[in-house]
Amino acid sequence: MATSKQESRQRRHVRTRKKVHGTEQKGRLSVYRSLNHVYAQIIDDSKGHTLVSASSLDPAVKGLKQHKGNIKTAKEVGEMIARKALEKGIKKVVFDKSGYLYHGIVKALADSAREAGLEF
Repeated sequence: MATSKQESRQRRHVRTRKKVHGTEQKGRLSVYRSLNHVYAQIIDDSKGHTLVSASSLDPAVKGLKQHKGNIKTAKEVGEMIARKALEKGIKKVVFDKSGYLYHGIVKALADSAREAGLEF
């Protein structure tokens, strides 16, 4: 049995990764959040390459006068990842929430990416 929240999240993540795979046409949108920042990347698992990435450390988001690990920032990162993906011709993705609950920051990022044009 897992003893901490982090270990429980990692176990859920491993269980999900057995089922969720990304390809070049339909990449895997992976989300990671730390206490201070939010990261998202679209991955081609068949080659092991990151196709597109965005985070709260990017200059476009870093210039905003707000905390970088909150819902507003997650919305900006979601829009940015969708914009970059559409520029590269990626329209469909498989969502990998990395063991996090679909709530708060993760939900805000997913919703803003959908609104910007990505299909899950």
